[in-house]
Amino acid sequence: MDFDIALVLVNLTFISGLVLILDKLLWEKARRVKQMAEVEKKGQDVTDQERDALLADPVLVDYAKSLFPIFFIVLILRSFIFEPFRIPSQSMMPNLWVGDFILVNKFSYGVRLPVLNKEIIDTGKPKNGDVAVFRYPVKPSINFIKRVIGIPGDHVVYRNKVLYINNQLIPQKMLSAYQGKGSGEKMNGAIYKNENLLGVEHDILMTPGKANMSHMFFSLFINNGNIDLVVPEGHYFVMGDNRDESHDSRFWGLVPEDNLVGKAFLIWFNWDVGQGLFWERIGNTIK
Repeated sequence: MDFDIALVLVNLTFISGLVLILDKLLWEKARRVKQMAEVEKKGQDVTDQERDALLADPVLVDYAKSLFPIFFIVLILRSFIFEPFRIPSQSMMPNLWVGDFILVNKFSYGVRLPVLNKEIIDTGKPKNGDVAVFRYPVKPSINFIKRVIGIPGDHVVYRNKVLYINNQLIPQKMLSAYQGKGSGEKMNGAIYKNENLLGVEHDILMTPGKANMSHMFFSLFINNGNIDLVVPEGHYFVMGDNRDESHDSRFWGLVPEDNLVGKAFLIWFNWDVGQGLFWERIGNTIK
């Protein structure tokens, strides 16, 4: 079952805020009069503890007063500033590992209303090489993370596992054979390269002997999985850094601008289930 945290936070903030407003406008005055009458009825014999109990807010109002500020602050932080995500797969290895907990800058690609995802302030657009979080175009309730390869107007060619943008070869430099940790050990022996994507250097992996992949549902491939397209306005072409183990734009198409969530920038924790915690991941910036 998909769990829409933004919708839950909006509802909790609205309900708790509504209780506070109704209490202030309709309930509080009459309740205070009744409570003070009870205190006066007890007279001077009333203890401080009894007085506090008599003047206490109803449970619903008390919870609303305690929780509304928390819900509101979390909603603002999560919707407009930073949002945490956990990496569930190896599609962005070697740069993001399974179990990495990351922070995403929510205002990098425009300030958007929660739930509606409607942009209200234009604060910037994705650039080539950004590691972006977005709502999966096939099922928007799921968040994906990939690297932005092509921005609107770019001519993207991916042929024989080599990338070209606007007829410019994107250089790759061979590194040593990859040796991973935890769940990443599954990629041990993979082809390990450094790629310079228009000034953004990052490492990539490729699986030896695995054919070039592409099963896009629209006609953008040439043959043998080679891609050749011009990215249309308002869309982005994305790929995983683990090139042969990533379900990305080569399979399901382009990312609409309206699906953008934000730019990943920091690993704040790591917990690889069944493998443990890798302390060296904590505090790493994402590039």
